[in-house]
Amino acid sequence: MRVICMYLPQYHTFKENDEWWGKGYTEWTAVRRGKPLFKGHVQPRIPLEGRYYDLLNEGCETLKWQAMLAKRYGIYGFSFYQYWFKGKQLMHRPMEILLENPDIDISYCICWANETWTRAWYGHSEQVLIKQDYGNREDWRKHFEYNLRFFRDKRYIKIDNKPVFQIYRSFDIEELKEMKECFDRWAKEEGFDGVFFVSGKTRDRVDTREDLIDAYYYFEPGFTLKNDLSKVKELSYDLKVLVRTVRNRLLRNKILEREIPAEWILKPIEERNYRINEFPGLIPDWDNTPRRGYKGLVYTNTSPERFEKTLRILKNKKNTYPYDFVFLNAWNEWGEGAMMEPDEYRGFGYLEAVKRVNGE
Repeated sequence: MRVICMYLPQYHTFKENDEWWGKGYTEWTAVRRGKPLFKGHVQPRIPLEGRYYDLLNEGCETLKWQAMLAKRYGIYGFSFYQYWFKGKQLMHRPMEILLENPDIDISYCICWANETWTRAWYGHSEQVLIKQDYGNREDWRKHFEYNLRFFRDKRYIKIDNKPVFQIYRSFDIEELKEMKECFDRWAKEEGFDGVFFVSGKTRDRVDTREDLIDAYYYFEPGFTLKNDLSKVKELSYDLKVLVRTVRNRLLRNKILEREIPAEWILKPIEERNYRINEFPGLIPDWDNTPRRGYKGLVYTNTSPERFEKTLRILKNKKNTYPYDFVFLNAWNEWGEGAMMEPDEYRGFGYLEAVKRVNGE
């Protein structure tokens, strides 16, 4: 089983973040303002040894440390989020630093996080910060040529001599057929056998154009939450959210409005029958209250031990595909409480779980 962790590069300052969220904003800004909202709620989550790294000024050093940890504990690679908006990019330097330092020993691929950015973290999803626009063939060519420098890297993950290219919301791309044809043709001109398109199975929709998709990856916990809960559990969850929301409004409280037993998510992940071209997804913890406050969502009764059980079940679901990938959300989504990296609360617990499962 090859475990790939989604990788968030938002640990350095850049102009747009300064304009949208305040001077000096990084993911750590949100993480540090986390507050406990109920008894036993562990917030803020603090990196082990206070390692609040900077992926720009300490990028090479940090990536080497992360790659060392991944290798030591059986993580196969990282999937770097790419924020490409018709040629304009955000947060691209960390992956470029990786490319510029071939001694950093980690396999990796690109996940195009092709969403329009809004102020959704603060409940204002109608306020657009930067719009996603897919452009035309000329724009696709620019995108391909930028990615090509990574595709050529021997560390870049490939299947059947095809660079793996994840697209979070491929269903948003109306001209996906034409785009894929272009990417495949240009890749073959460079000595590859095409580009291996992997589409996200997300909370919103699933791309049903299966002739255009080489494989799917499950983006958890969103997919299971929105698509695989029983009607009874859905009703129970919605009712509790409604009661807490109304109570907060009437009493002007700020109690946590959304929480779900982790078991509701983990059991469907374990019991699902994955097709030959479907890669499972899994989360460690989940707590996005540092970003969303009392409007956030917490999964309760998570633990490295429970995570290990699910990971072992996924490993035993032998897939006959060339690579048995499992995508973990995430390596370092600290603002969502979804991280494999060590912290003062869990220590190396989740990494040790991966090592035990893959060491068998």
